Amino acid sequence: MAKVIIIGGGWSGCAAAVTAKKAGADVTILEKTDLLLGLGNVGGIMRNNGRFTAAEEIKALGAAELIEITDRAARHTNVDFPGHRHATLYDVVRIEPLVRRKLREMGIKIEFEVRAIDVQMKDLAIRSLLTADERWIEGDVYIETTGSTGPMGNCLRYGNGCSMCILRCPTFGPRISISQRAGVEDLLGQRGDDSYGAMSGSCKLSKDSLSEEYKERLNEEGVVVVAIPPEDVDLRKLSFKVCQQYALPEFAENIVLLDTGCAKLMTSYYPLEKLRRIPGFEFARYDDPYSGGRANSIRYLSMAPRNNGMKVDKVANLLCAGEKAGLFVGHTEAIGTGSLAGHNSIRLLLGMPLLELPRAIALGDIIAYTNEMMVDDEGIKKRYTFSGGTYFTRMQKQGLYTTDVAAIKKNIERIGLTDIFRTRLI
Repeated sequence: MAKVIIIGGGWSGCAAAVTAKKAGADVTILEKTDLLLGLGNVGGIMRNNGRFTAAEEIKALGAAELIEITDRAARHTNVDFPGHRHATLYDVVRIEPLVRRKLREMGIKIEFEVRAIDVQMKDLAIRSLLTADERWIEGDVYIETTGSTGPMGNCLRYGNGCSMCILRCPTFGPRISISQRAGVEDLLGQRGDDSYGAMSGSCKLSKDSLSEEYKERLNEEGVVVVAIPPEDVDLRKLSFKVCQQYALPEFAENIVLLDTGCAKLMTSYYPLEKLRRIPGFEFARYDDPYSGGRANSIRYLSMAPRNNGMKVDKVANLLCAGEKAGLFVGHTEAIGTGSLAGHNSIRLLLGMPLLELPRAIALGDIIAYTNEMMVDDEGIKKRYTFSGGTYFTRMQKQGLYTTDVAAIKKNIERIGLTDIFRTRLI
């Protein structure tokens, strides 16, 4: 049986595992921490704006499992907040065990606290991976979904220091770029001022540290918006954020809280002393990142050049997905690119043409468009997401955004790709 090794157990790695397994592979995920989903353990936002369209496309393509889990774990649906409509907010506490259980039910192997640190190459192909505990792991095809955050030095150099985020580099060790170890020159995202990387866009507050009024409103409505004192408004912070779909003035002029089980604070950081001066936040405390009063993780410092079938350039048997594959932002984007990489891992092994999703659907368009934009000096400074910013504007102009589920299914059927990710290839 074909053996597919997935390096990284975030949303894209889990999605790749699902579709590779459906295609007939023996699948193993190597995850350096003790949790799957990575940033998905602190994210919690699905189906906002164009992500609704993309989520339904993924389901129609035959990779419904992870989307359905986020729907089942929803605390709130059809939530509107500044610049965003019809969002689903999933419970960040419940989500990881549900995904872990599903993957194991499918027969996908998961090795936790296993960190890949190097590769053995032969004829431009990876023959085996070296782990930090000095094991060599062999596979036929490899999919890198390590993300683009860490190691700690990058957060120190390009940010305000290690924030001890959910990735917990001090505990589990630094992320290593497998594509770079295989001889590929990774791409680095930039900010508008030409500095590298971008700061994660939100923090988690303990809901119990908020006033009873705000707790009740979060539990009932899913969102709370509170005006920031005028003297504390700092529009410059918006340019630091990964999540440019949230880089709207409303997010600098207000505290925007979303209920994901915790209170998700939609800003990269907020000084605790200033936060506690605002009525209702007198006892506020950060849950993640632990240094959320001054810092957050720095991302987009390690992206692999790839084609639109998610294959990494210059390495015969390596694919990539999620943030590793480009300046993508969001869980839906990670699930979509991961699903394609997992399916294509078996096509690659069999010598079949790789599936490239057509630009007549949003998922195919964002994969191709992001690839085109990343070679441009200005394009490397932007982020691409279905939920806002540059790409959502394009998505609407191209007529790709809709919340009509029947129309989305019909579009996938029209291009002949209904349930393509369910196809067993071996």
